Amino acid sequence: MTPSQSLRLVIIAPDLVESVTEDDDARKLAERSRQLRIGLLQNGYNIVAVLPADTFLYERLAQLQPDMIIVDAESEARDSLEHVVMATRDERRPIVLFTNDNDTTHVRDAVAAGVSAYIVAGLSPDRIRPILEVAMARFEHEQGLRQELAHAKTELQDRKTIDRAKSMLMERQGLSEKVAYEKLRKAAMDKGLRLGEVAQRMLDMADLLG
Repeated sequence: MTPSQSLRLVIIAPDLVESVTEDDDARKLAERSRQLRIGLLQNGYNIVAVLPADTFLYERLAQLQPDMIIVDAESEARDSLEHVVMATRDERRPIVLFTNDNDTTHVRDAVAAGVSAYIVAGLSPDRIRPILEVAMARFEHEQGLRQELAHAKTELQDRKTIDRAKSMLMERQGLSEKVAYEKLRKAAMDKGLRLGEVAQRMLDMADLLG
């Protein structure tokens, strides 16, 4: 199985069925949307659903659990993006936006909101795979950076909490800094917890007991 065949995609797209018979722009957009889906299928991607950008999107994505979201937007892409960004706020996924909107003034906002790739106007099938692979690589890189930052913040907070717990033990039990630290460390090992968690529990209990 190739990476593209194992990648499960959800496409977010407007419903153009009712308007394509009367509106030339809608017909062009419908054809572009059709070509995009054909290109994705030709490249071996697994399209699990095509959904509208509405208030039910969060629940549908939670149920489908796609690996990537493709936004096939009309000229006004902002509304669709807002729905997608809100629907993925708790569980981030790579987002690739295809649009026929030549106005790129809000590209920066889209990228800041979590869009991994922003593709304007026409798209040949042979470009789809590299675009999606780069988008996935960029998303994974950014997720790695976020995890590193979160870990660093946790470590910093733990150090502050441990220092407070050590100071409390030193003051209340007349311990040296080394002995206070060893006492915390032993409690953490005995309970199978992080040192910072034990320190926080100790501080919470001290606050409770006054």
